[in-house]
Amino acid sequence: MYSLNVPIPGRVARIAADLHPQLTGFDRVRDRHTLVLKRLGDLDHATFPSIEKAVRQALAGAPAVEAAVTGIDAFREPVSGPAPVVYLAIESPGLRDLHRRLLDVVDPVEGLEGPDYVPHITLARGGGPGDLERLLDTELDGVSWSVNRLEFWNADREEQAGRLSLPG
Repeated sequence: MYSLNVPIPGRVARIAADLHPQLTGFDRVRDRHTLVLKRLGDLDHATFPSIEKAVRQALAGAPAVEAAVTGIDAFREPVSGPAPVVYLAIESPGLRDLHRRLLDVVDPVEGLEGPDYVPHITLARGGGPGDLERLLDTELDGVSWSVNRLEFWNADREEQAGRLSLPG
């Protein structure tokens, strides 16, 4: 499975790490935090280069965009897997715009992408209601950053498969 991801700055990774003790009541806690801009599909090694080229063309000349952590939220009824999915909410009209541009290159995953795309960083999933409500009441210091590059990610190999710069 390949995706195009937004690199997470250290300040945001620290927020996620600091929340880790509050996530112990959840079934699955993420150790690796990602912000997926677009899922590219279950591609083989031979197919990836053509999708990568199409993505690069679709985003040619795209500017750097701003993103900000705005709090903690949850998908109470996720498209798949255990509920709830607790995440860091990310506000970024620029990321939403980049995502829309990529829909002309790679079809959206129904229920997750297209008009349903919510920029977020998953923290945990499958917890009890008390754990969820306690976490949703947690106040965070806002963190914002400039997204000036994106990373192609190969989930099967758990490695970066390329980079794409956004001019600043």
